[in-house]
Amino acid sequence: MKTKNLIVLFLLSCTVAFANNTTKTNPIKKGKDGKTIVNVAASNKNFSTLVTAVKSADLVEVLNGDGPFTVFAPTNDAFSKLPEGTIATLLKPENKKLLTSILTYHVVAGKFDAKAVMMAIKENSGKFVIKTVQGNKLTAMIKDGNVILKDAKGNISKVVIADVEANNGIIHAIDTVVMPE
Repeated sequence: MKTKNLIVLFLLSCTVAFANNTTKTNPIKKGKDGKTIVNVAASNKNFSTLVTAVKSADLVEVLNGDGPFTVFAPTNDAFSKLPEGTIATLLKPENKKLLTSILTYHVVAGKFDAKAVMMAIKENSGKFVIKTVQGNKLTAMIKDGNVILKDAKGNISKVVIADVEANNGIIHAIDTVVMPE
């Protein structure tokens, strides 16, 4: 388990991230309460499916770590867009490796707020390619005034809430689960 955590933390330290300042900003701010990314997500009913998946993949300890992390967090509505039975199948113990791969595709090392994301998109001719903890890439772009993410399979997800603060990083809620290759 320690080796797995060290590998994940190493991968986290090798990536960069983005978000969008044109999306809604969540009023949750970093406080003295010590809430980690997992604590913040668990306190919001809109992330209950994500929290269940993180627990099933044994990633709670990692995402409770020092970070900082940027998490593109699919909402429950995002998970409901998956084909029927997908979530139940992914939560089975024999699919833990696949679930871990999908979840770590939503995580980037470092804390990147909406302002930093917009700057990165502008500085890179309107497209910013990011390597995730999982190893595949996401592409951030602006469409109709919103930051969108294009995954490795060409699917699109929109950042619907940006800049949800945690003491070890930041969460940006997205409307579709992104998938690695």
